[in-house]
Amino acid sequence: MSGAVRRVSAADGLGIAVRIWGERTGRTPLLCLPGMVRTGGDFGRVALRHAARRLVVAPDYVGRGLSDRARDWCRYRAERTLGDVLDVCAALHVPRAVVLGTSLGGLLAMGLAAARPGLVAAVMLNDIGPEVGGSGLDFVRGFIGGRHTQPDLEHAADFLRRTLPWLSLTTAEEWREFAALTFARDPDGRWSANWDPAIARTLDGRVLPDLWPLFGALRRVPLLLVRGGASDILSAETAARMRARRPDMAELVLPGIGHAPTLSEPEIAPALDAWIEAQP
Repeated sequence: MSGAVRRVSAADGLGIAVRIWGERTGRTPLLCLPGMVRTGGDFGRVALRHAARRLVVAPDYVGRGLSDRARDWCRYRAERTLGDVLDVCAALHVPRAVVLGTSLGGLLAMGLAAARPGLVAAVMLNDIGPEVGGSGLDFVRGFIGGRHTQPDLEHAADFLRRTLPWLSLTTAEEWREFAALTFARDPDGRWSANWDPAIARTLDGRVLPDLWPLFGALRRVPLLLVRGGASDILSAETAARMRARRPDMAELVLPGIGHAPTLSEPEIAPALDAWIEAQP
């Protein structure tokens, strides 16, 4: 489910792991952009549903997953990550894509539309918008700043179940799969978070800029918003303001689910897949 992995180089030489499913066809590729400390592996189930009809690519950002770690935490800032995504598209010869963006990935999708409008054919924003909930950011900052080392994968799954109870995962197997996407085995056999905790420093004391102009960059592309009904990152009020500016925006809501939907929930997966399938 994790796809083939290809390594490409960022402009500064750091290695970026890119997960790839399917083959290049006449249809527009899917470019899947994960959350702040997530990896391209999060899109494995979505990719398998579409890889027979179009190429699917999903990078691990620098500092996450199988990609290189940076010496300077400033390298993890969003603007540098946006440059990395552009480098990935250039290296893989992806001049145009349907972009699926979860959390930070959705902000990067907006940034791509502003910086390289010809690249973006359509966008799905997963539980993110141009205003980000402060309480949600406080939790994210604290969570990603730790290694959360566990003795084995089962304990890692239990830790995530206790720490992130608002996710849509229900079975032990789902939590174990999520843990395997979140943790990596250390040389001593224990399991630790699969990201550089220094990424948390990118959130220290920073006031988010006005992101509404970036949302405006999506005005000419098909747009789908997926929202967790209990999200502390994307509020119902912000979603309403987004709809006011984009009355044609499609929206899927998962009641009672927090940040962020997995995109494979049976309540939304058929509609999401239909939207993706409708893109040329």
